[in-house]
Amino acid sequence: MKTVKILGALVAVTLVASPVLAASLSSKERARVARAAPRDRDDVRYCLLQGKKGRDKGTVIGAAGGAGVGLLAGGGVGETLLGAGAGALAGRVIGKSEGTDSTCDRVLARNR
Repeated sequence: MKTVKILGALVAVTLVASPVLAASLSSKERARVARAAPRDRDDVRYCLLQGKKGRDKGTVIGAAGGAGVGLLAGGGVGETLLGAGAGALAGRVIGKSEGTDSTCDRVLARNR
């Protein structure tokens, strides 16, 4: 039961900290914004930030779900961590595509 409380606290801290981490763009992303057409720069920046937030949120949700399944299945620490890792990977891939809508997809495809 102590492991569940620690894991729950870790998930809560990660959910609170994820918007802060996603608020900045990497140097490659900033260069992509600078290369974009002047009328699209704000949209490209917005869409890149939304995609990053979606990836981060998906990673956290996937890790929590994988760990939860590992705990409910009665696995030990190793199995729970393996489930959390697999869930984080799956959540990141799913969140990457779900973080933006079709408008952002068009803007980002137009401004590679």
